[in-house]
Amino acid sequence: MTVPAAIQSTFDDLGTPLADVTFVVLDLETTGGSATECQITEVGAVKVRGGQQLGEFQTLVNPGEPIPAFISVLTGITNPMVATAPHIGSVMPAFLEFIGDAVLVAHNARFDITFLKVNCERLQLPWPGNVVLDTVHLARQLVTRDEAPNHKLSSLARVFSTRVTPDHRALHDAQATVDVLHGLIERVGNLGVHTLEELRSYTSRITPDQRRKRFLADSLPSAPGVYVFKDEHGEPLYIGTSIDIKRRVRNYFTASEQRTRMAEMVRLATSVTPIVCHTTLEAQVRELRLIAEHKPRYNRRSRHPERAMWLKLTAEVFPRLSIVRTVRDDGATYAGPFTSRSVAEQAVAAVHEVVPLRQCTGRLSSKGTGSACVLAEMGRCGAPCDGRQSPDDYAEIARRVARALDGDGHQVIDALGDRLRALAADQRFEDAAVVRDRMLALVRAAARAQRLTPLATSPEIIAAARTPAGGWEFTCVRYGRFAGATVCPPRSDPRGFIAALRESAEHVERPEAPVPAATHEETEKILRWMEQPGVRIVDIDGVWVCPVGGAAGAQESLDDTMTDRGDAVDFDDSTISRRRPGLRAI
Repeated sequence: MTVPAAIQSTFDDLGTPLADVTFVVLDLETTGGSATECQITEVGAVKVRGGQQLGEFQTLVNPGEPIPAFISVLTGITNPMVATAPHIGSVMPAFLEFIGDAVLVAHNARFDITFLKVNCERLQLPWPGNVVLDTVHLARQLVTRDEAPNHKLSSLARVFSTRVTPDHRALHDAQATVDVLHGLIERVGNLGVHTLEELRSYTSRITPDQRRKRFLADSLPSAPGVYVFKDEHGEPLYIGTSIDIKRRVRNYFTASEQRTRMAEMVRLATSVTPIVCHTTLEAQVRELRLIAEHKPRYNRRSRHPERAMWLKLTAEVFPRLSIVRTVRDDGATYAGPFTSRSVAEQAVAAVHEVVPLRQCTGRLSSKGTGSACVLAEMGRCGAPCDGRQSPDDYAEIARRVARALDGDGHQVIDALGDRLRALAADQRFEDAAVVRDRMLALVRAAARAQRLTPLATSPEIIAAARTPAGGWEFTCVRYGRFAGATVCPPRSDPRGFIAALRESAEHVERPEAPVPAATHEETEKILRWMEQPGVRIVDIDGVWVCPVGGAAGAQESLDDTMTDRGDAVDFDDSTISRRRPGLRAI
């Protein structure tokens, strides 16, 4: 019988018990406060583990320059005392050997560690990169103003009744800091903190109840996928995705998670359900679908994909623009989707700014028996309602708008650009900003629709990307919907994996173009993945094209201009990537 090989859990999984951690508590005395301009005059350190002292390090250091008088008064270290002391070049190698790989502890650690790093750099010695703990940070979390007026070492020494009184001598201050550290560790131990990882991330913002729930991550896999926090009734509270489910969920119980609503969510959670996925893209798609299905109250995005808006150029004798929620195969031209009605309205206004398309909402007769509105008198409409404009003449105007939405839109875009420049030349900058925002909304919507169309109309696309291990991950997309994924190991024939993927992938019914068979967010996420450098199309049943004079080029130019001017506008639908690398075939 074959016995499975045992796998040693990592410290990151188990946590390092504080009793097993070797600490080197250190303190420096210097000639001043600047690490680049001042020198070290004394080094003191105490090595401890499990509450027991393992060793001490203490030496004066010849700074190579006079010690200022006020420093001598403060520390008691004088020029004659350091005259025969070793220079830092002799002290530093010995001190680095003393600390080894221990966790470094100091009171106001940034000061001491910066001096050590600067001197290592001067001496061309590599800094070992030890973990650092700051007792000032811990004390601010654990010692209240009722106990001490401040968090200076002298004040904390009285709170914890240290055996040595700090007196601005390096070893004495280090010895006092040891007792302060032990006192702080005892306090956090009563709050459920028992490992080095928990101590390093400790903050009073994380309640004991939250810390006690870290066991929810214990049985989770260290694999890519989706995690679902659930309440006592099994209802999803929050859904997220990660390349390492266990590591990510553990972060919700530490100081690295600072979102207030997440702290509230963790208090309500009683379980976490993992869903392991083959690839990162699969995990992202599953996350979107689960959020749309369950609408967890602590997820803010992607909860209502059904609320997306589309811009529709109607199919009638005298077409007009309309904002709709549903796309139908009715001969109309669509652009979008938009994530809010306000952005869709900006796109409509952009077209009306430069194209005399009718803005009335009623259905008009081809005989022109109606009455004209004020827009006709202003020259912003050809008045097809009263017969002044024939169906054929109006059709040419409608074709211009249709081309702007699903093909070559340079006429409309150029006209908007001319309008923008004219307003700016007249110093009507506020009006120009309005036209700019409308123009961006229209261009982004048209670009999105034009880029999504190949995905939405292709019955099947097989795309591949290299894995970090050297194999391939294959994704099957059908009508813009993620249908399946698989991973081919290195040095394996991919053809068998592709064939199996095709057989096992989800069957997808053809949707009504241009709407994909998935939510627009899912299709956009697939598109962004496919546009990444290195992603290749293996096979396609369909046509992968984008209009040469389409809106994508205009959008990139506009976005670059906005970025160059530092005047980018925050749009709800700004998820379109600004760079579109070409896809290669294998």
